[in-house]
Amino acid sequence: MSNPRRVMFSIILTSLVLVAALSAISPTTSNAQPASTTQTASPLSVSGKITSVAKNSFTLAVGGSQTSAGQQIAQVSDTKSMTFMIDRNTTIEGKLKVNANAEVSYREDNGKNIAISVHVTP
Repeated sequence: MSNPRRVMFSIILTSLVLVAALSAISPTTSNAQPASTTQTASPLSVSGKITSVAKNSFTLAVGGSQTSAGQQIAQVSDTKSMTFMIDRNTTIEGKLKVNANAEVSYREDNGKNIAISVHVTP
């Protein structure tokens, strides 16, 4: 083989080896989302009477049943008190006031109930 052909052959061979090596390396970015071990997968919902209201939270007296994604998951015979945190993503229909009835969709995060949406009826 002549000298220019050897140089060209070496360049092509080196390029092919480089491409093969780069394609074998997995990408550093992935579409995997970090999983939180403390959040529920689907929103929960309850309804009851508002017993107290604070700046970033409110408390609901809950009795009857709790639902998850429209399905009954637990029957509660006694009234219990649940406190819900309000954040910037919470949507509130109506005015949060004591003795008003409310339906709350929420998620659990680090042991706290975070209100997703609140529908208040007088």
